[in-house]
Amino acid sequence: MTDWTNLHHAYGTAEDIPGLLAGASPSPDAPQWNDLWSRLCHQGTVYSASYAALPALTRMARQWSPSDRRMPLCLAGAIVASTDQPYGDADPRATYAREMSDLMKLTEESLRDPELAGDPMYVDLLAALLSFEGVEVWGEWLDGLNDEEYEVPCPACGSENFIVFGEYGYFSTTDSMYMDQTAARRLPLQPQAPSAMEGLGQRLHARAIADGRPDIAHKLTYVFGAARCADCDAVFGVDEAIVAHWG
Repeated sequence: MTDWTNLHHAYGTAEDIPGLLAGASPSPDAPQWNDLWSRLCHQGTVYSASYAALPALTRMARQWSPSDRRMPLCLAGAIVASTDQPYGDADPRATYAREMSDLMKLTEESLRDPELAGDPMYVDLLAALLSFEGVEVWGEWLDGLNDEEYEVPCPACGSENFIVFGEYGYFSTTDSMYMDQTAARRLPLQPQAPSAMEGLGQRLHARAIADGRPDIAHKLTYVFGAARCADCDAVFGVDEAIVAHWG
């Protein structure tokens, strides 16, 4: 039996966590989710109570349908992916190996759910799956696919480049206000051909196509493609720069 009074979250002792978990509903708008997220994974930081909540989140996901279990899966994924651990560097994948196995299966089911078509939480679930599998960096940072932007330093000169792919175009720039009409330099991105993709990029692209998400697959060709630094013209792999920056 978990003694929540001896555990802590972002705001103090964790004695309020069982009530929040018990009151949570499948709706992403349920207030308990905001409370749980802010306490257990506050701005990406996890606490002693965060890992202790994983069994309860797993039970919740087991009991709910594939379309209803999105919130417990995404919160669990964010907790597992976090590298900001002020209470120690424990590996939840080892401590909660049984839960990780169940969470992977449950997430796979949800990703295939046709009710997720067009839902932005598809990317969050995909990130959660990578977290449970132990894929570094991408469990925390795959959400750039929803933002349609990554900010990374150029490996050659260190200049911060915004890698933009979506509503505002497909380019690299050093101007953070690229969404406005400015005279800032914009250099076209070089997408990777799906047939040339390898490793994680190929796997994610194939998965998105199989799950009926060609929009995500298209964005992945840019994230696993190349960019040219808007300052020094050096060409670099976007995914390699992301991993180097946050790895």
